[in-house]
Amino acid sequence: MFLTCEGLAPRNYNSPTDFHAGHQRIQGITLGYLQIDGTQMFALAQVLSDLFKDIPRATISKKMEILNIKSRRCDLAELRTLKAIKSVPSRAVKCSLISKADLEALCSSCQSLGPGR
Repeated sequence: MFLTCEGLAPRNYNSPTDFHAGHQRIQGITLGYLQIDGTQMFALAQVLSDLFKDIPRATISKKMEILNIKSRRCDLAELRTLKAIKSVPSRAVKCSLISKADLEALCSSCQSLGPGR
């Protein structure tokens, strides 16, 4: 499993905080992101459900612990933006974010864990 990214045009959702949103294709899957202070941040829930759907969450959590990958909670404006770009369900009341660099490290670490591998 190699991390391939195809950037799609970012959009500014006129939020009061300093970030914008967009979509990026990673391994053929379109994920929404927030660009916060120059760092692309992806919704961990979407990463788990779309990118790592065939790998148990406990395994991903253990990999994140081993790699010292930390997620951070969204604030309300960020959560609303992620809902608007359909990265998290509209019923979500909280969301965690993971940086693109951490996502790349996680993908590299999990490349042999998918089904049939």
